[in-house]
Amino acid sequence: MKTSLLVRLWVMAFVQYAIWGLWYVTMGTYLTRTLHFSGGQVGLAYGTPAIGAMISPLLVGLVADRFFAAERILAVLHLIGAGLLFFVSTTTSFPIFYAGLVAHTIGYMATLALTNSLTLRHVTDPGRQFPLVMLMGSVGWIAAGLVIGQAEVEALATQFQWAAIASAAMGLYCLTLPHTPPLDRERSATLGEALGFDALKLLRNRSFAVFLLGSFLICVPLSFYFSWANVFLNEIGVKHAASKMTLGQVSDVTFLLLMPLFVSRLGVKRMLLLGMFAWTVRFGLFDLYATGLAWPALLYAGIAMHGICYDFFFVMGRIYVDRRAPEHLRATAQGLLAFVTLGAGMFVGTWLSGMIGESSVIRRTDGTVLHDWSRIWIIPSMMSGAVLIVFALLFRDEDQELVEPAGVESDLVACPPSFES
Repeated sequence: MKTSLLVRLWVMAFVQYAIWGLWYVTMGTYLTRTLHFSGGQVGLAYGTPAIGAMISPLLVGLVADRFFAAERILAVLHLIGAGLLFFVSTTTSFPIFYAGLVAHTIGYMATLALTNSLTLRHVTDPGRQFPLVMLMGSVGWIAAGLVIGQAEVEALATQFQWAAIASAAMGLYCLTLPHTPPLDRERSATLGEALGFDALKLLRNRSFAVFLLGSFLICVPLSFYFSWANVFLNEIGVKHAASKMTLGQVSDVTFLLLMPLFVSRLGVKRMLLLGMFAWTVRFGLFDLYATGLAWPALLYAGIAMHGICYDFFFVMGRIYVDRRAPEHLRATAQGLLAFVTLGAGMFVGTWLSGMIGESSVIRRTDGTVLHDWSRIWIIPSMMSGAVLIVFALLFRDEDQELVEPAGVESDLVACPPSFES
């Protein structure tokens, strides 16, 4: 791949994930402190990407992949997204805010798949070059967090306005990307193919069924982190919380680079279990801090565990699905996994985290609103632990060939940078 093309794809990945990073981590602080939305409403707002993840395959699989060049549909979706992001920054009504954010995330989640597809079409060595391009997505997320944190706009609508500017810039930039026409205009795509439902036949295998169920269940407690971590850090007085949360993305990049070594040494089941265990420990560390053991090291250790939390379960999970599914079902199996995790699991999780957050509100006589953080963190810690135990008992790592080092690197092409931080 030419250096000029690599740079162009780097810019694309950087801005693509910076758009999301500018508002997703800190939105909870803005919604609770400035708009005074309830915990349930915060949970619903954080569930909008899950709705997007469930609906966007229709946009990509049934429309974009068949009728439009990838760079053109990317430009249109990002320009529309810019308008929607600016719109949500202007409203104080939750129903209007929510509708605008749902509309934005449907288009945005489609652009994630399209940027992956465009990159894979133009790299010459996907196994080595795709991860290199996508690492810039994590850098973009880190940069966004640093900007928001240092500018101290976590409680302001400014975060959405800056994301709108980035989205507009991305829309224009996409018009300069390499031409990427649809591959198959003639073949008709079905709804099942678009959503990955054709892969349901894989559930006949017990281990695959247990894996998919475990993936869904672990997404429920992990949603608490997305919804409340930034609110938690700001409420306990951590300065530049958004900037400090980018430590999670640094950890993500580090462990992603080390993935081939860990997979060859630990194997599939141990990797998945360690990922689940990391979520249990992360929430437990936050709970220890909230219960009175106020050591800053606990907070930073919890944030820094993100690389294990995400890579050991979600990246490993995509590798497992790619190896387990027959070649003709691999794409649909990955679509099914995304629907179950980023879609259904995250939606249920954000809704539940909102309900728990709302029931944990403490209102002082002076009108100040605080939260019972110990309760908010101990619940997902216990849930993660329960999923870990069930998964350990039921899941079997049947195929030893899944852990061959030679195959690990190529499987990373299906894994975009983590959106969590």
